Amino acid sequence: MPIPEAGYPRTAAVSPRVQVVETTDSTNADVVAAVTADPAGWPHLSLLVTRDQRAGRGRLDRTWTAPAGTAIAVSVVVDASRVPLPLRGWIPLVAGAAMTRAVRGQLGGHGGTVELKWPNDVLVEGGKICGILAEAVPGTFDTVVVGAGVNTRMSRADLPVATATSFAALGAECDEDELMADYVSGLAESLAALAAGHEDRVHGDVEKLCATVGREVSVSMPDGTTLSGRATRLDEAGRLVVEAGTIVEAVSAGDVVHVR
Repeated sequence: MPIPEAGYPRTAAVSPRVQVVETTDSTNADVVAAVTADPAGWPHLSLLVTRDQRAGRGRLDRTWTAPAGTAIAVSVVVDASRVPLPLRGWIPLVAGAAMTRAVRGQLGGHGGTVELKWPNDVLVEGGKICGILAEAVPGTFDTVVVGAGVNTRMSRADLPVATATSFAALGAECDEDELMADYVSGLAESLAALAAGHEDRVHGDVEKLCATVGREVSVSMPDGTTLSGRATRLDEAGRLVVEAGTIVEAVSAGDVVHVR
């Protein structure tokens, strides 16, 4: 049973459609199906949100679950046709940057460094508070669904791994409406900048937020190999450039570990 849209008035002011459900298996899967069935009914920046996602997915097909009421899952429709094809690799990164800024806005006064881990995890003092997964709607290159899971009321005991964190674990309370409104607004601004040809500004903004740049990293590649070296920058397509001795590789997909 949908929860009234009025529960998120700030978000509704920046999104053309805000649908809230009590529970679902996956907001991304739901939105992909909905957009496929009724594209006109789910325009750019429409979203679906729940506090109880039962079978969410992360990168590399990992599962993402949380006790009901301890996290929010939100999936946003992106009209990628507005963005030139060579720049669409930036979409997941600008989503991560927008969420990084939104989380930072919520944690004012609580201390802790809020940073972006390439490509789009949000870290607070090194602990993951949010993960993001972007996927194209099958049959089209022009519509992308960006899903985010944010640990809000999750106690330390409920955190799935030692490297995770939450607003509650940090002693903070999350204003979900403000968080999502700031996230969608920031995402919209960056997408508009890409569409207008201001990719250099977007590149610089994301790179400044990215804690991975300048770090020694270990990258688990999709083919099963591991690349270890120093992440030096993001290239023009948003790929992570890693220097490993005489080898310089631009990574477009992989699981990154910051080497301490």
